Amino acid sequence: QREAFLRDLKPGDYVVHIEHGIARYQGLVRLKAETSEGEVEREYLFLKYAEQDKLYVPIEQVDRVLPYTAPGQATPSLNKLGSGEWVRTKRKVRQAVEDIAKELLQLYSTRAVKQGHAFATDSTWQHEMEEAFPFTETPDQMRAILDVKADMEQPRPMDRLICGDVGYGKTEVALRAAFKAVLDGKQVAILVPTTILAQQHFNTFTQRLAAFPTTIEMLSRFRTKKQQEETLEKLRKGRVDIIIGTHRLLQKDVVFKDLGLLVVDEEQRFGVKHKERLKQMRHEVDVLTLSATPIPRTLQMSLVGVRDMSIIETPPEQRLPVKTYVTAYNDTLVREVILRELERGGQIFYVHNRVQSIGQVANQLKMLVPEARVIVGHGQMEEGELEKVMVAFTKQEADVLISTTIIESGLDIPNANTLIIDNAVMYGLAQLYQLRGRVGRGASRAYAYFLSKPGSLMTDDAKKRLDTMLETQELGAGFKIAMKDLEIRGAGNLLGAEQSGQIGSVGYELYIRMLEEAVEQQKGAEERPIEAQVEAPTVNLALPLPAYLPEDYVNDQALRLDMYRKLAAPLQTAGQIRELVRELEDRFGPLPEPARNLMYLLDIKVLAIRAGIESIIEQENEIFIRWPAPTLETEMRRQASKNGPPPPRPRSKGRANVDVRRLMKEFGETLRITPNQMRLNTKLLKENEWTIRLKTLLEELVNN
Repeated sequence: QREAFLRDLKPGDYVVHIEHGIARYQGLVRLKAETSEGEVEREYLFLKYAEQDKLYVPIEQVDRVLPYTAPGQATPSLNKLGSGEWVRTKRKVRQAVEDIAKELLQLYSTRAVKQGHAFATDSTWQHEMEEAFPFTETPDQMRAILDVKADMEQPRPMDRLICGDVGYGKTEVALRAAFKAVLDGKQVAILVPTTILAQQHFNTFTQRLAAFPTTIEMLSRFRTKKQQEETLEKLRKGRVDIIIGTHRLLQKDVVFKDLGLLVVDEEQRFGVKHKERLKQMRHEVDVLTLSATPIPRTLQMSLVGVRDMSIIETPPEQRLPVKTYVTAYNDTLVREVILRELERGGQIFYVHNRVQSIGQVANQLKMLVPEARVIVGHGQMEEGELEKVMVAFTKQEADVLISTTIIESGLDIPNANTLIIDNAVMYGLAQLYQLRGRVGRGASRAYAYFLSKPGSLMTDDAKKRLDTMLETQELGAGFKIAMKDLEIRGAGNLLGAEQSGQIGSVGYELYIRMLEEAVEQQKGAEERPIEAQVEAPTVNLALPLPAYLPEDYVNDQALRLDMYRKLAAPLQTAGQIRELVRELEDRFGPLPEPARNLMYLLDIKVLAIRAGIESIIEQENEIFIRWPAPTLETEMRRQASKNGPPPPRPRSKGRANVDVRRLMKEFGETLRITPNQMRLNTKLLKENEWTIRLKTLLEELVNN
């Protein structure tokens, strides 16, 4: 989310500056500033605040600007610069998140102290099964697999979320985890939201594990009462290794002999009672949750570290984005769309979510396209009948499947590459996204048509949902959809506490950062990584150098913003900066002078942060290097008193490790050291020699 934000930023979007509050982004602007060296040109993000206040954010500080997302908000109120209102707002939110952090940590510590089963490392059979995977794992998928295995081998119960787009290989991650558990003598339960998905997972697991002595059973409406009773008896006696089922698995008569792993597919599809039962199980066994569009609460818990999360962002090879259209229903259009798919030998999903009128729609479609073989499937059909319909469509014995949303989760029919959704305004955002994920699962281009009733009026939320589907046609948009869903639908409750007001006042992204920081403080962490801090150390730089990426070097503004985002990320080593230079040169060619200057400023920024410096500003032929009071003054007093009586105990804990005497000797009269600052005189140096001297001085400060 953070990475895509700047790339997608458009003039007029609402943003949050960590120090100054909510504003509207107006675009990238190039401004000239007067310095003792003459006019210097720099690039800035232009933000507009309340009462026409303006703020120009230097591009090396774009990491201080975050997206503004809030639950179901109307237009947010802009802050006024310098009013103190933003400081008060942040203070209020910080107090609120500290209370939540305590609750989160209580939940986290309960899980951490529970003694779970530490699974053994991978066996020969595990390697054999994984090598039989007919595809090449994507890097993200491989990382998720390794994360899950590492969790399983720990003695505390696993609670990991795998967030990956539809068709990106989450099932394979779950399958490998399940087999690992079975090889260690444990039973596995795989909980899915629909009978169709249960059947599909049953087929997948049975095929992949056919070469191994593994007993796999299914509990769903597709099984008779007698079959279900037999399965439950075998489960109790430990004669079933993997059980795949719908919410039927959470009923009281389901008893395991030795359950070791629970896999939950699309957790957001289960009700409150089911989730309470899942919560109990979480303390006892390893839990793996799979989701393409995680619900906001799940996202929050994962983002603040209470649940572990792996994200699969890399699409499988040959995968193409689904071409999406939003329009009013039209007989001619529907006929053309179906015939075009039939001509290339494909199949069509037609979604109509009212069982009462689905037969009527099927008859109309048969009259409209007599060339097509049409079948109907919905959740109120008899088990055997629905199973026959799905098998027939899978075997390509029908061209068009008219169904309700029972096809929404996990169904994998690579030959079905056109989706038509009737009255699309009636569906939720995550639901639309899941339905679109049913097509485009092979190498063929897929098409999705979201149709509305001709002449009908849409609500604002419905329009936002359909606009979002048009905007997110690229591969791997599930995470972005989840964030949009949060914005349109609301965040819901986190641990039962209503937090939407707090989120609305600072935006979701800053709220999560503040919550991360509060959680870390509650853990008593002495050192936190820079990126986890809301008030991350920064330094104010104002040096007489034209520093930016010229338009003729990176001419696309979205791409330029994305590169600025990378350059402003919390960098901590010179090696990371060199890596960015290599990327720029590889993509755009040799660096022009303004770009080289920008890299120099990044070097200076990294060194200054490591030396605890607050600002480096050039004024009237002098460069002022300032520390937050009273660190340098304290150090000077300490060194000056080495041969005399000890100075009074300083009130500040901070101390700049500066060998004042040695620096004065090395830099001579070009350097002046006074309490709280150093002054480098550029007038006494040759042209641009100050750049070398400044960097050397900062390196000395860091190293000593």
